[in-house]
Amino acid sequence: MQERILYLVDVLNKANVEYYVFDNPTLTDNEYDSLMDELIKLEEKYPEYKVSNSPTGRIGNEVIAEFKKFTHPTPMFSLSDVFNEEEVRDFDRKVTAVVGKTSYMCELKMDGLAVSLIYKDGKFVSAATRGDGVVGEEITHNVKTIKKLPLTLKKPVDLEVRGEIYMRKDVFNKLNEERKKNNLQLFQNPRNAAAGSIRQLDSSIARDRNLDIVLYHLPNTNLSLHSQTINYLSEVGLPTNPNNKICNNIEEVMEYIAYWTKKRPTLPYEIDGIVIKVDNIEYQKKLGFTVKYPKWAVAYKFPAEKVITKLTDIVCTVGRTGQITPNAVLEPVKVAGSTIRRATLHNYPYILEKDLKVGDYVYLHKAGDVIPEVVGPVIERRTGAEKTYEMIKNCPICNTKLELSSSKIDYYCPNKNCQARMVNSLIHFISRDAMNIDGLGDRIMEDFYNLGIIKNIVDIYKLKDKKEDLIELEGFGSKSVSNLLISIEESKNNSLERLLNGLGISGIGLKSARLLAKKYETMNNLMNASFEELLEIKDIGEVLANNINKYFSNPANRILINELEQIGINMNYNGKKVKFAEAITGKKFVITGTIDFMNRDKIKEIILDYGGNVSESVSKKTDVVICGHDAGSKYNKAIELNITIWDANKLQEVIESLN
Repeated sequence: MQERILYLVDVLNKANVEYYVFDNPTLTDNEYDSLMDELIKLEEKYPEYKVSNSPTGRIGNEVIAEFKKFTHPTPMFSLSDVFNEEEVRDFDRKVTAVVGKTSYMCELKMDGLAVSLIYKDGKFVSAATRGDGVVGEEITHNVKTIKKLPLTLKKPVDLEVRGEIYMRKDVFNKLNEERKKNNLQLFQNPRNAAAGSIRQLDSSIARDRNLDIVLYHLPNTNLSLHSQTINYLSEVGLPTNPNNKICNNIEEVMEYIAYWTKKRPTLPYEIDGIVIKVDNIEYQKKLGFTVKYPKWAVAYKFPAEKVITKLTDIVCTVGRTGQITPNAVLEPVKVAGSTIRRATLHNYPYILEKDLKVGDYVYLHKAGDVIPEVVGPVIERRTGAEKTYEMIKNCPICNTKLELSSSKIDYYCPNKNCQARMVNSLIHFISRDAMNIDGLGDRIMEDFYNLGIIKNIVDIYKLKDKKEDLIELEGFGSKSVSNLLISIEESKNNSLERLLNGLGISGIGLKSARLLAKKYETMNNLMNASFEELLEIKDIGEVLANNINKYFSNPANRILINELEQIGINMNYNGKKVKFAEAITGKKFVITGTIDFMNRDKIKEIILDYGGNVSESVSKKTDVVICGHDAGSKYNKAIELNITIWDANKLQEVIESLN
């Protein structure tokens, strides 16, 4: 029986490779199913003869308790991004300045999840995510369900190999059709679906999602060319991308980019760019690495997606300060992987400037930013039925007559008791940049307000007395309520700037709140600061100084602060004194795109700690634009205005130089 089991394992593994890797089936479906059924029965009867590379291991019935940390034998670097032809040519100039003329291997940049695999003696052993490049998470139980991946190689070799797990478009569409039938939330795009599938504790979920994999890098090789390593991967039975191409110079690289920019929609899977690698491995070693990226490779990212959809309506919302914001209601459309139904139109002058009419077809994009933007109308598609938008005169919630701000740009609801203002001020208080209370999202806060459970800030800290009542509410259990109460209690220890931001003083955000907290150190000192003293602080002008004085001169606000202090909320600044760094202090920054090694909040915190400022928009006053993955319109604006640009490498260099 042992010989028969080994024979079946060998035949079935070879059949998998021929079918999924080379698209050349050597067994019919009936033959394959019959042999697999025989193997399953034999392994059940003689478990002592089951081998580690048995194809029955793909069946996907393993459930793990948690994802274990996995230290990569060789660091798993990500790639720096370039966004236009000039940056691609600049990469070439830097490369040739070091190694002279060279050829490049161009590869399609799969839009999936990076993975590292380990094979021992030709047998699949483990798989892990990139993580931070040094430590990832082990996902072996899910990866071995991918039918395209051989569990046994054609040669008994030891390999550490990198690649990408992805989901084909047809599989993605079928998956979403099934989820729609079952009233389940749809996946936004194949990349999210693949990543979500591979991070399941139950391997049967990954198995049923029909994932794919492509391999493209050997971090340790004795071969002299990267292109040879790709051929070698194919020789041992691993799936590679047939669309890779060796380009002899940068002109051929640009031709490859142009070709796939046009042909991208015809592919059966999603790509988001082109990877360009120096082919000569000795040259790669000579070029070396930065802290985060190899200097011998870059990822060219395709231009931001722009789509056309219909502007069906414009509706206004009321913010916590009473500010009225018009919002575009759009026919649902996918942009850069997300379904967009609404987009802010900022204010009435913005609508007039863009010449937007209700019923217009409009251009919409997300560029490198998270927030979708209505670029403008498609004038040639107007029929005459479109309607000019007239700004509302009364608050859409309480019907109070609106007032125009001193800037003559924004409209406000002056009613401080407007329900929308009250709810939004509470939502702002518990938000991430303010008191950061987990478990109280927008919808829950709105429900609690309508139920009379929370009517003001102090009520948030009285929820601990209503624990039993909360548990009885639909959607709440003992554990979720306990976690919420813990988060509320922990928020009492926040540094002063978070409380200042949460109070909702007009014009005071986290940046200016931090400035005030560092200057005055205690709430009491700030409350007693004069208008003239406040004016002496850089970036606190007359308007903000007046708003601060006005807020603290209101007896109701002083009573609120006293109540919060009695509850036990910290009234002191816990942060660092402002440090000096020539690269940061006194400069104005804009952050756009995604930085791999650090999130935006942490980057902002560092800039503010060293006396810099962070803005949301690029202007002539901007000193530096920090660009990560998918940097779009802000990057282009920086180029146009000749503003200094930091990529992730430069940012990391600056951070590491700070004392």
